[in-house]
Amino acid sequence: MNTIDKRHARRNFERSAERYDSVAVLQREMADRLLARLDYVRLSPRRILDLGAGTGYAIAALQQRYPKSNIIALDFAHAMLRQARRRGRWWRRPSCVCADAESLPLADGAVDLIVSNATLQWCNELDRTFSECLRVLRPGGLLMFTTFGPDTLKELRQAWASVDTATHVLSFLDMHDIGDALVRARFADPVMDAEHLTLTYAGLRDLMGDLKVLGAANAAADRPRGLTGRARLAALSHAYERYRQEGRLPARYEILYGHAWAPEQKPALGGIAVPIASIQRRARADSHDTATRSN
Repeated sequence: MNTIDKRHARRNFERSAERYDSVAVLQREMADRLLARLDYVRLSPRRILDLGAGTGYAIAALQQRYPKSNIIALDFAHAMLRQARRRGRWWRRPSCVCADAESLPLADGAVDLIVSNATLQWCNELDRTFSECLRVLRPGGLLMFTTFGPDTLKELRQAWASVDTATHVLSFLDMHDIGDALVRARFADPVMDAEHLTLTYAGLRDLMGDLKVLGAANAAADRPRGLTGRARLAALSHAYERYRQEGRLPARYEILYGHAWAPEQKPALGGIAVPIASIQRRARADSHDTATRSN
């Protein structure tokens, strides 16, 4: 998986915020499918964290599903949060927090449910991100998310590979690696599954334009700097043409779905969990021994 240049990624999303919803067809579909999975969960969350909220598409649906809950929209791009702030019922706007998913400015056990759509691929340290999610979830709380798998934009990646050896398309983690990260973070009962969705375009220019508006332009730390010349773009377009089917160019996405629970008794991170009651019993025993010796 590539290292993300967070400053560059944030700048991309700041620029694309106002037009993002006009092309975010796939992201909305992913959010709808993710939220539909809550139908099978018995949960009455008081506080929900929309992690990587973007323009806040999921907020209205979450408010409708959980009318008594308070929603926190968190994103690392201010411009995205300005769009999200307008979502939901006017008398109960979401609380907006500009922060990185890898370092959440929330108290331990602050939320009952974390919903995250198409965000984790922008995290460089997934273990740290999941540890932060576990920390801010109350015991028994739920994390539900989508992200992208390694087959995402496979055609574009392979077309670029025939042009040069530079990194032009991000690589993505396999769902088994993400599941392993959930286990390392000490989540309970992690579940992962995947499906493929395909968008089609009249030409390469349309695909590249959508990716730019989505803020999904290349943000890899080792990306090529500078503008792509006409000759290389022409070579890329020629290479992509071999995928054309029924007059359209496909862009395939591997969508990963995951959910996991915060255990009822959270283990101490980096150590052994010791019940408070046993510490109190030991403290009383030590006090008794000290009093006996002093006598």
